[in-house]
Amino acid sequence: MANITRLKVKVAPGAKQNRIIGWHGDVLKVRVSDQPEKGKANSGVRKLIAEALGIPTRNVSVTVGLTSKNKHVVIIGLSGSEVKSKIDDHAADHKKDR
Repeated sequence: MANITRLKVKVAPGAKQNRIIGWHGDVLKVRVSDQPEKGKANSGVRKLIAEALGIPTRNVSVTVGLTSKNKHVVIIGLSGSEVKSKIDDHAADHKKDR
């Protein structure tokens, strides 16, 4: 059986660039350049998280909050600890780039 991880994500759409900000408690904060219309921001969130985790976009789904800044995301194929570790590494790498 594949690992399934659920995340709470707070999204800031319409940002200058796509970026994972980091954890605020158990909520992952992200910024996406896509606008919150017709599912564009949801698509941006999926792509950003998939890229950070090194998995296909099809393995990331927004399941709750399709029209809200507060979303629940399901990730298939990685455990919770793997997700947290990879996101922490990704966020740290991108802070160095600033």
